[in-house]
Amino acid sequence: MLESNRIEMIRYFIETELAPSELEIIDESHMHAGHSGHGGAGHFKVRIVSEKFDGQLPLARHRMVYTAVNSLMPSEIHALSIEALATDENS
Repeated sequence: MLESNRIEMIRYFIETELAPSELEIIDESHMHAGHSGHGGAGHFKVRIVSEKFDGQLPLARHRMVYTAVNSLMPSEIHALSIEALATDENS
């Protein structure tokens, strides 16, 4: 699958579940070329700011993101780096 399609799928699931005020998705798959075990799935970094993270600890925020994209793992997403911020943490 094209990485741009994966990014759009990730965007759809995160926007649907978490209604972010900001969302950045970066494809880092090229940095892991030759990495065994990923089965063709991609490596991505997300930066997300959401009101739903307000009052949540970082671990809970990460769980919320993983829950949102769960259906894409591990077939489309091999690795996901997450920066999840509450609205009052966004600079």
